Amino acid sequence: MFYISQTALELGFLYALVPLALFLSYRILDIADMTTDGCFVLGTAVSVSLAASGHPFLAIPAAMLAGVCAGFVTAFLQTRLGVPSILAGIVTNMGLYTVNLMAMGWSSNISLLKTATIFTIFHATGIGGQWYEALLAGVVTIAAGVLLVLFLGTRLGLSIRATGNNIDMVRASSINPAFTITVGLCVSNSLTALSGAMVGQYQNTADINAGTGIVVIGLACLIIGETVLGRRSMLRGVIAAILGSIIYRFIYAYVLYTKIMPVQALKLVTAVIVALAIAFPTIRAWLQFQKRKMAAPRRVIPKKREDKDHA
Repeated sequence: MFYISQTALELGFLYALVPLALFLSYRILDIADMTTDGCFVLGTAVSVSLAASGHPFLAIPAAMLAGVCAGFVTAFLQTRLGVPSILAGIVTNMGLYTVNLMAMGWSSNISLLKTATIFTIFHATGIGGQWYEALLAGVVTIAAGVLLVLFLGTRLGLSIRATGNNIDMVRASSINPAFTITVGLCVSNSLTALSGAMVGQYQNTADINAGTGIVVIGLACLIIGETVLGRRSMLRGVIAAILGSIIYRFIYAYVLYTKIMPVQALKLVTAVIVALAIAFPTIRAWLQFQKRKMAAPRRVIPKKREDKDHA
């Protein structure tokens, strides 16, 4: 159980960068960015390919730069060509499948066995002991979260927040919403690619289908965290994204450890957890309404008296 909890914590930190990306694109910009699935694989493909070539550290910023390019394409389709945001993400995601294959040398998977990664190099320093992977993943994710909060507090960050809140007001304020949307999507997809880059070197492999359903799982993690902490501020929203990812991974690990469902039902377990996480705010609101309804005093409607006519 200790090993499972440790792995859940490590994966929680590594995948938390995806809810952070969705916090920026979905919560702040109010854009359902469907580029996430393909961009995650893009980060994995670039990172693992460069690590296999002997450049594990260079692989991280290279993967983030590739994510920026993916976000730029989605933003360009949306802001310059008038493609709806959802369709723009889907189109980019489709194109990324071929790009990811190219990055992986036209192979569906790449292995990093007996190859140095940022995790093996960090392990060689002796820092963190057996928790070295969780420590490295936590440092990277928390640093990304802090930088995101600081960025959203800048003038450009405030403009991005205003764009998602009221795009007409932004236009009236002489701010170009096309620019703010482009920057927001580029930053968001760089975080997604960073998650893929870290996960690829953590798992020592890159697979062309590794990003399937990542956007839905990331959204579920974000909702779980917001249900626990709320979203009253940028800092709380970032913490909620990270916490939600960790909680989701622990729930996932617990279900598998207790064998409530067989391993063959892995996809069904994921679907149920994601569905419950997304539906939880609605279920909680309904339960609170029923509680108030039961606690409310019942009004007794008096019966009308019929006046009798006396002759």
